[in-house]
Amino acid sequence: MNATLIEGRRLRLRRANVTDIGYIMALQYAPENLKFIVPFDEDYHRQIIADGTRKLNIIIEEIDTGTAAGYFMLRELDTPCAEFTHVVIGRKGLGYGREALNLLLDWTFAVKKFHRVWIDCMEHNEIALHLYERAGFVREGLLREYMLTDGAWENLVVFGMLSREYSALRPT
Repeated sequence: MNATLIEGRRLRLRRANVTDIGYIMALQYAPENLKFIVPFDEDYHRQIIADGTRKLNIIIEEIDTGTAAGYFMLRELDTPCAEFTHVVIGRKGLGYGREALNLLLDWTFAVKKFHRVWIDCMEHNEIALHLYERAGFVREGLLREYMLTDGAWENLVVFGMLSREYSALRPT
């Protein structure tokens, strides 16, 4: 079954299936990623894959090789305001984060016609903060001391993008 959502120059985004769960779990629990996300357990991912209506796991894949390069999770797909979460790039340093995020924006706004998307990010994740701002997200707020991580309270930065902002960034 072809579960491709959208393709770009180097990458495709496709629906995850149960055979991807091991990859997703490994990405979530890799030490370099774990400090930036709150992982979900395998059963949660199985439920998302089985349902696929309100939440969606998306695999980022190299077109040329078919090799997985990361994954996204989307939530609130049954509303006009989707949430991007768990933006995890497995093949770092190749510009895949930027390309995959732009593909996801194209899919959510141009294909699925969402009104708004939003994402939050730990305040110390400077690479992600820069990526989201460069993609055109607007910094909407700060959730002060929102998450307790290893005994320390952390702030979350909330970003959003409206469909009209997306359209202004990507004229047809």
